[in-house]
Amino acid sequence: MLKTISALALGLASSVAVAAGTAVTYQVDGLEYEGYYVTPAADAPLVLLIHDWDGMTAYEVKRADMLAEMGYAVFAADLFGKGIRPTEDSDKRQHTGELYQDREKMRALMNGALEAARAEGASTDSTVAMGYCFGGAAVLELARSGAPMKGFATFHGGLSTPEGQDYSNTQGKLLIMHGSADTAITLQDFATLGSELEAAGVSHEMITYGGAPHAFTVFDSDRYREDADLHSWRRFSEFLDEQLGE
Repeated sequence: MLKTISALALGLASSVAVAAGTAVTYQVDGLEYEGYYVTPAADAPLVLLIHDWDGMTAYEVKRADMLAEMGYAVFAADLFGKGIRPTEDSDKRQHTGELYQDREKMRALMNGALEAARAEGASTDSTVAMGYCFGGAAVLELARSGAPMKGFATFHGGLSTPEGQDYSNTQGKLLIMHGSADTAITLQDFATLGSELEAAGVSHEMITYGGAPHAFTVFDSDRYREDADLHSWRRFSEFLDEQLGE
């Protein structure tokens, strides 16, 4: 069971009443996907949430509900396909690897999720994309595509830029949150991205959390670091207010 971290514990207490979210089956290029949509109000600004390498699970639902309590509509996208929720690392690598090799498909799936959110009544004119691990890498792909969003945020996400790509078309500010003890995505990767963003003139903020390993926000994991999780979530909440607030 996921550890419950309340909005109050994060210093983000809210009185927003939120109806239960719903699973949403939608199609992209003729294939079925199943996301999750929750909103506190019809005109709430939208957060597009991209999942980790195990697919759209209870973790993303929990994070979506936390954001809805803060006043945001959330569409948690599915980039693997309806019913595809890999549990073995080999399967996770297969599904993420296929998308890393087909960046156009990755972009199409995120744009398809936005279309599904719009079909549910979400306003996509004011949107921030956010993602965890694999989802963070996908969010940066969306940023490089020139998607007209207010911002892009990653939690312990992949940071490398594919050959032939750059950030020259990026719209919106980037917020990159990274664990200094991450051995999968190194501080050198972090620094390289910072240099790329600076060279492209992209508005960005990059934060490291000392002692935090890869996947430091994943509840009930041996990698979970409460301090880094709470601080990164608080900064993300401020970022949303800055980018999506009136």
